[in-house]
Amino acid sequence: MRHGEVHNPEGVLYGRKPGYHLSDLGRRMADRVAEHLEGRDVTHVVASPLERAQETATPVAKAHGLDVGTDARLIEAGNVFEGKTFGVGDGALRRPGNWRHLRNPFRPSWGEPYLEQVVRMRAAIETAKDAARGHEAVCVSHQLPIWILRSFVEHRRLWHDPRRRQCTLASLTSFTFLGDRIVSVGYTEPARDLVPPHLRGGAKRGRGGKGAQGRSAGA
Repeated sequence: MRHGEVHNPEGVLYGRKPGYHLSDLGRRMADRVAEHLEGRDVTHVVASPLERAQETATPVAKAHGLDVGTDARLIEAGNVFEGKTFGVGDGALRRPGNWRHLRNPFRPSWGEPYLEQVVRMRAAIETAKDAARGHEAVCVSHQLPIWILRSFVEHRRLWHDPRRRQCTLASLTSFTFLGDRIVSVGYTEPARDLVPPHLRGGAKRGRGGKGAQGRSAGA
Protein backbone atom coordinates (compact mmCIF):
# COMPACT_ATOMS: atom_id res chain seq x y z
CA MET A 1 0.00 0.00 0.00
CA ARG A 2 1.16 3.52 -0.76
CA HIS A 3 0.66 6.00 2.08
CA GLY A 4 -2.04 8.69 2.00
CA GLU A 5 -1.69 12.39 1.26
CA VAL A 6 0.98 14.23 3.24
CA HIS A 7 0.77 17.69 4.82
CA ASN A 8 3.42 19.54 2.80
CA PRO A 9 2.55 23.25 2.51
CA GLU A 10 6.07 24.12 1.28
CA GLY A 11 5.76 21.74 -1.66
CA VAL A 12 9.20 20.20 -1.16
CA LEU A 13 10.48 16.75 -2.02
CA TYR A 14 10.35 15.37 1.51
CA GLY A 15 11.83 11.97 0.65
CA ARG A 16 13.24 10.35 3.79
CA LYS A 17 13.14 13.52 5.88
CA PRO A 18 11.34 13.04 9.22
CA GLY A 19 8.46 15.18 10.40
CA TYR A 20 6.10 14.80 7.44
CA HIS A 21 2.72 13.50 8.59
CA LEU A 22 -0.54 12.67 6.87
CA SER A 23 -2.88 15.54 6.11
CA ASP A 24 -6.51 15.36 7.20
CA LEU A 25 -7.32 14.05 3.73
CA GLY A 26 -4.52 11.50 4.02
CA ARG A 27 -6.04 10.18 7.25
CA ARG A 28 -9.39 9.82 5.50
CA MET A 29 -7.64 7.86 2.76
CA ALA A 30 -6.07 5.53 5.32
CA ASP A 31 -9.42 4.99 7.00
CA ARG A 32 -11.03 4.22 3.64
CA VAL A 33 -8.48 1.54 2.84
CA ALA A 34 -8.91 0.05 6.32
CA GLU A 35 -12.64 -0.24 5.62
CA HIS A 36 -11.90 -1.80 2.23
CA LEU A 37 -9.67 -4.44 3.83
CA GLU A 38 -11.82 -5.08 6.88
CA GLY A 39 -13.10 -8.43 5.62
CA ARG A 40 -9.76 -9.64 4.30
CA ASP A 41 -7.64 -12.33 5.91
CA VAL A 42 -4.91 -9.92 7.03
CA THR A 43 -2.65 -11.30 9.75
CA HIS A 44 0.43 -9.07 9.40
CA VAL A 45 0.80 -5.29 8.93
CA VAL A 46 4.18 -3.64 8.49
CA ALA A 47 5.27 -0.18 7.36
CA SER A 48 8.20 1.99 6.40
CA PRO A 49 9.64 3.79 9.45
CA LEU A 50 8.57 7.20 8.09
CA GLU A 51 5.67 8.88 9.91
CA ARG A 52 3.32 9.01 6.93
CA ALA A 53 3.62 5.27 6.35
CA GLN A 54 3.18 4.37 10.02
CA GLU A 55 0.10 6.61 10.24
CA THR A 56 -1.37 5.03 7.09
CA ALA A 57 -0.84 1.52 8.44
CA THR A 58 -2.43 2.20 11.84
CA PRO A 59 -6.14 2.04 10.85
CA VAL A 60 -5.54 -1.15 8.84
CA ALA A 61 -3.80 -2.83 11.76
CA LYS A 62 -6.45 -1.65 14.23
CA ALA A 63 -9.24 -3.08 12.06
CA HIS A 64 -7.62 -6.51 12.35
CA GLY A 65 -6.52 -6.33 15.98
CA LEU A 66 -2.85 -6.14 15.03
CA ASP A 67 0.17 -4.01 15.86
CA VAL A 68 2.08 -2.17 13.14
CA GLY A 69 5.53 -3.60 12.52
CA THR A 70 8.40 -1.59 11.05
CA ASP A 71 10.66 -2.65 8.18
CA ALA A 72 13.33 -0.16 7.09
CA ARG A 73 13.51 -1.88 3.70
CA LEU A 74 10.11 -0.34 2.85
CA ILE A 75 11.44 3.21 3.16
CA GLU A 76 11.23 5.87 0.44
CA ALA A 77 13.98 5.94 -2.20
CA GLY A 78 16.94 8.15 -1.38
CA ASN A 79 17.11 11.40 -3.38
CA VAL A 80 19.70 14.19 -3.42
CA PHE A 81 16.95 16.77 -3.84
CA GLU A 82 15.29 16.00 -0.48
CA GLY A 83 14.11 19.16 1.25
CA LYS A 84 14.10 21.15 -1.98
CA THR A 85 11.49 22.03 -4.56
CA PHE A 86 12.12 20.18 -7.78
CA GLY A 87 9.50 20.03 -10.51
CA VAL A 88 8.54 21.02 -14.01
CA GLY A 89 8.53 24.80 -14.37
CA ASP A 90 10.24 25.69 -11.08
CA GLY A 91 13.63 26.43 -12.67
CA ALA A 92 15.42 23.41 -11.17
CA LEU A 93 16.64 22.19 -14.56
CA ARG A 94 18.30 25.56 -15.25
CA ARG A 95 20.47 25.45 -12.15
CA PRO A 96 24.02 24.29 -13.07
CA GLY A 97 24.50 22.80 -9.61
CA ASN A 98 21.79 20.26 -10.35
CA TRP A 99 23.11 19.07 -13.71
CA ARG A 100 25.64 16.58 -12.34
CA HIS A 101 22.83 14.77 -10.54
CA LEU A 102 20.80 14.40 -13.74
CA ARG A 103 23.46 12.89 -16.01
CA ASN A 104 22.13 9.31 -15.95
CA PRO A 105 18.35 8.72 -15.80
CA PHE A 106 18.82 4.97 -16.18
CA ARG A 107 20.53 4.40 -12.81
CA PRO A 108 19.28 7.06 -11.69
CA SER A 109 22.15 9.43 -10.83
CA TRP A 110 20.04 11.62 -8.50
CA GLY A 111 19.20 8.93 -6.00
CA GLU A 112 19.08 5.30 -4.91
CA PRO A 113 19.73 2.92 -7.84
CA TYR A 114 16.64 1.16 -9.12
CA LEU A 115 18.09 -2.32 -8.67
CA GLU A 116 18.87 -1.60 -5.02
CA GLN A 117 15.23 -0.67 -4.53
CA VAL A 118 14.13 -3.93 -6.14
CA VAL A 119 16.40 -6.00 -3.88
CA ARG A 120 15.28 -4.43 -0.61
CA MET A 121 11.57 -4.26 -1.53
CA ARG A 122 11.51 -7.87 -2.71
CA ALA A 123 13.20 -8.95 0.52
CA ALA A 124 10.65 -6.97 2.55
CA ILE A 125 7.62 -8.56 0.92
CA GLU A 126 9.22 -12.01 1.18
CA THR A 127 9.57 -11.46 4.93
CA ALA A 128 5.96 -10.27 5.16
CA LYS A 129 4.78 -13.24 3.09
CA ASP A 130 6.52 -15.64 5.45
CA ALA A 131 5.04 -13.87 8.49
CA ALA A 132 1.53 -14.23 7.05
CA ARG A 133 1.99 -17.50 5.18
CA GLY A 134 -1.39 -18.82 4.09
CA HIS A 135 -2.99 -15.45 4.83
CA GLU A 136 -2.47 -11.84 3.73
CA ALA A 137 0.03 -9.16 4.70
CA VAL A 138 -0.20 -5.41 4.20
CA CYS A 139 3.07 -3.51 3.68
CA VAL A 140 2.89 0.29 3.62
CA SER A 141 5.59 1.92 1.53
CA HIS A 142 6.11 4.75 -0.97
CA GLN A 143 5.34 5.35 -4.62
CA LEU A 144 8.71 4.93 -6.31
CA PRO A 145 9.87 1.74 -4.52
CA ILE A 146 6.46 0.14 -5.06
CA TRP A 147 6.41 1.03 -8.74
CA ILE A 148 9.99 -0.13 -9.29
CA LEU A 149 9.26 -3.50 -7.66
CA ARG A 150 6.11 -3.96 -9.72
CA SER A 151 7.97 -2.98 -12.90
CA PHE A 152 10.64 -5.56 -12.18
CA VAL A 153 8.13 -8.32 -11.46
CA GLU A 154 6.20 -7.46 -14.63
CA HIS A 155 9.39 -7.43 -16.74
CA ARG A 156 9.13 -3.72 -17.48
CA ARG A 157 12.17 -1.48 -17.81
CA LEU A 158 13.01 0.28 -14.55
CA TRP A 159 13.74 3.76 -15.95
CA HIS A 160 10.46 5.47 -16.75
CA ASP A 161 8.38 8.64 -16.96
CA PRO A 162 7.19 9.39 -13.38
CA ARG A 163 3.89 10.64 -14.77
CA ARG A 164 3.13 7.11 -15.98
CA ARG A 165 3.37 5.38 -12.62
CA GLN A 166 0.22 3.52 -11.64
CA CYS A 167 0.56 3.99 -7.90
CA THR A 168 -1.92 6.56 -6.65
CA LEU A 169 -2.07 7.77 -3.05
CA ALA A 170 -3.47 5.05 -0.74
CA SER A 171 -3.53 2.51 -3.59
CA LEU A 172 -2.92 -1.22 -3.20
CA THR A 173 -0.42 -3.04 -5.41
CA SER A 174 -0.92 -6.77 -4.81
CA PHE A 175 1.61 -9.57 -5.15
CA THR A 176 0.02 -13.02 -4.99
CA PHE A 177 2.30 -15.93 -4.16
CA LEU A 178 1.94 -19.62 -4.93
CA GLY A 179 4.43 -21.09 -2.51
CA ASP A 180 7.43 -18.83 -2.87
CA ARG A 181 6.70 -17.72 -6.42
CA ILE A 182 4.83 -14.55 -7.43
CA VAL A 183 2.07 -15.66 -9.79
CA SER A 184 0.11 -12.45 -10.29
CA VAL A 185 0.14 -8.73 -9.70
CA GLY A 186 -2.99 -6.65 -9.09
CA TYR A 187 -3.84 -3.03 -8.48
CA THR A 188 -6.77 -1.28 -6.76
CA GLU A 189 -7.57 2.27 -5.62
CA PRO A 190 -10.04 2.05 -2.71
CA ALA A 191 -9.72 5.79 -2.01
CA ARG A 192 -9.76 6.95 -5.64
CA ASP A 193 -12.64 9.38 -5.14
CA LEU A 194 -10.61 11.16 -2.44
CA VAL A 195 -7.53 11.62 -4.63
CA PRO A 196 -7.30 14.89 -6.61
CA PRO A 197 -7.60 14.04 -10.35
CA HIS A 198 -4.12 15.37 -11.21
CA LEU A 199 -2.54 12.96 -8.69
CA ARG A 200 -4.12 9.78 -10.04
CA GLY A 201 -1.80 7.26 -11.69
CA GLY A 202 -2.19 6.01 -15.25
CA ALA A 203 0.55 3.67 -16.43
CA LYS A 204 -0.07 0.97 -19.00
CA ARG A 205 0.48 -2.65 -18.08
CA GLY A 206 3.91 -4.05 -18.92
CA ARG A 207 4.58 -7.05 -21.15
CA GLY A 208 4.71 -9.45 -18.22
CA GLY A 209 1.77 -7.95 -16.33
CA LYS A 210 -0.91 -10.24 -14.96
CA GLY A 211 -3.73 -7.73 -14.67
CA ALA A 212 -4.70 -4.23 -13.64
CA GLN A 213 -7.32 -4.89 -10.97
CA GLY A 214 -6.47 -7.28 -8.15
CA ARG A 215 -8.06 -8.09 -4.81
CA SER A 216 -5.22 -8.95 -2.45
CA ALA A 217 -3.44 -6.45 -0.24
CA GLY A 218 0.22 -6.00 -1.04
CA ALA A 219 3.15 -3.64 -0.90
